[in-house]
Amino acid sequence: MIRLIIPTFALLFLASCQSSGVIQLSGDTYMISKSDAGPLATLSQVRSDVMKEVSEFAAKQGKIAVAVSTHSIPRSPGHVPYFEYQFRLMDRSDPRAQGVTLTPRPDHVIESNQNINANIKIEGLEKSKGGAVDLYSELTKLDDLRKRGLITDAEYEAEKRKLLGRKN
Repeated sequence: MIRLIIPTFALLFLASCQSSGVIQLSGDTYMISKSDAGPLATLSQVRSDVMKEVSEFAAKQGKIAVAVSTHSIPRSPGHVPYFEYQFRLMDRSDPRAQGVTLTPRPDHVIESNQNINANIKIEGLEKSKGGAVDLYSELTKLDDLRKRGLITDAEYEAEKRKLLGRKN
C-alpha cells in the first residue's frame, strides 16, 4: 500500500483556488473566472493564470482569443482576488481580430456633490436671431450651475439680476 502524505499548507493552497474553467456562453463566445483565497494571492497572479489558461484553450482550437469584457476585484478586506474574462475565439486571419482593444470601464463610480465657489462672468451672451439676448437660455444655464452646486444661491441671484437688468 502506497501512502501519500500531502503537507497541510499544500491542501490549503489547493482548496483556496477556484476556477470555473472555460465555459461556452454562445457559438464562439466563452468565459472563465478565477478567485484565489490563498494568503499570498494577488489580482495580478489570478489574472495571469486566467490568461494562460485562455491562451492554452485557444491554441488547442487553432484560434486566438479576442477579449469581449473583463471584470476584476482586487484583494481587500472581505474580498479575495477575482478575475473574470469573456472572449471570442477567432481565426488569426479574421479582420475583426486585428487591433482589438478593450475600453476601460470602472467597477465603481464615486460621485461627489460639493459646493464650489466660482467667479462666473457672463460675456458674449447668446443672441437670438433678432440680436437680443436669449434670457431663457441664460437663466436656464445659471439655474443648472446652481443646482449642480457650482455656484451659490447668492451668486445665482446676482447674475440673474444682471441678466434681467435689475440692480436690487
